[in-house]
Parts: sequence; structure tokens; C-alpha cells
Amino acid sequence: MTTEQISDTELAGQPAAYWTGVAYEALIAHTRAQQAEKGYTQPQFWLLRHLSKNDLSPDGEGMTLPELRRAMASYIRPEDDLAAEAAVLLERGWLTRDAKDRLRLTTEGEQARVDLARNAPAIRAVLHEGIDDADYVITLKVLQQLIRNAGGAVA
Repeated sequence: MTTEQISDTELAGQPAAYWTGVAYEALIAHTRAQQAEKGYTQPQFWLLRHLSKNDLSPDGEGMTLPELRRAMASYIRPEDDLAAEAAVLLERGWLTRDAKDRLRLTTEGEQARVDLARNAPAIRAVLHEGIDDADYVITLKVLQQLIRNAGGAVA
């Protein structure tokens, strides 16, 4: 049964966990497919972001793979292999590895991060098509309240 066939009353009784799970998988699959079409993976982009002093890195001094895994723990997926993803970026010359196994962003890697970030607005636009910003904000506030009600923390 599609949601168009479900009344608002019936929809209100649906489990939020089911729908948030379906939404999560669909959004991740769409985002990753769009990134793959451009020649990179979501974990590769995260690596670049976490190693950039102009983005998520606090100091730009590099990080080891275990440090990167910890930094991404709240959103990395079980199937994401950061070592393999880093190897691709090392091959491309976007990262280097020092004697202490710290990965560092190269000048080319920083430029790649900037270039790849330009894809995000188009991906967001497709996902947000037909959704008013006010409705989106309300949806996020409802999800945050559900998280709090379940005893979770809202960052």
C-alpha cells in the first residue's frame, strides 16, 4: 500500500522508526549514487573534509585511520572501508601518509574537496524538491523530539 492510499489517521499510527529507516536508506542510496556518478564515494569526501584545515580538521595536522574512524563514528556505515577509501585518495595524490601513519591532505586534495563540495547543492535540491523549507524544519523538530522522547541526545 502506498502512502497516498493511507489516510492521515492511519499514517499517524505508523511507526516512526520504520519510516525514518526507509528514509535513511533511500537518502543515503541516492546521495551515494550521485557521488559515484561524479567519480568519488561519500567516505572519500568525508576523509577529505576531516583532513582539511578549511573544513572539519581542527588543525590540519593529519589523522590516523583509527582517529578518522572515531571522528566519523556517528555516521560511518559498517560497509565503509576507510583504509581502502584512503588508498584510492593516496593513489590520486589527494592524500599523503607520514612515518607515523597520519594521513594528510595535499594541495590537490584540498582542491578536490572544494570541487566535490560543489556537488552538494544539486544533490540537496533533488532531495528537497516539493518540500517547503518551513515543512522541512518542522519535520526535523519533530524528529528531534522523537529522539529526546526515546532518551536520545540531540546534537
